[in-house]
Amino acid sequence: MKTFMANEQTIERKWFVVDAQGQRLGRLSTEVATILRGKHKPTFTPHVDCGDNVIVINAKKIELTGNKWDQKKYYRHSQYPGGLSTTTAKVMNATFPERIVEFAIKGMLPKGKLGRQMYKKLYVYAGNDHPHIAQKPQVLELKG
Repeated sequence: MKTFMANEQTIERKWFVVDAQGQRLGRLSTEVATILRGKHKPTFTPHVDCGDNVIVINAKKIELTGNKWDQKKYYRHSQYPGGLSTTTAKVMNATFPERIVEFAIKGMLPKGKLGRQMYKKLYVYAGNDHPHIAQKPQVLELKG
């Protein structure tokens, strides 16, 4: 018996919608990263992008525990000397609420070309509406 290896011809991609309202950031991110990677499928192959497309709605209503709204920091650098900028999670949620969820999920995906390919299948929206109705996404209930 030969070992099954998935390839582009044998992969079936589905669309899922995840509601982030009232969800903890880390718990949501691990579930979504697992689906983007394809580890929930019996045909999972580590070196192939066999995951599904995921739409995350209500990213503005995500929950963080403890004092993370004030203590969690996001960094970026302008590539000039002294160009480090920091932003707290509270300010990030007020200005770009999608990025909090995107950064958490992106950090859980593989690094390199394969991870970038998986990340392109993630769609995050701050509100309840999304433009992917034509794909007929299934609602995904998360554990917890």
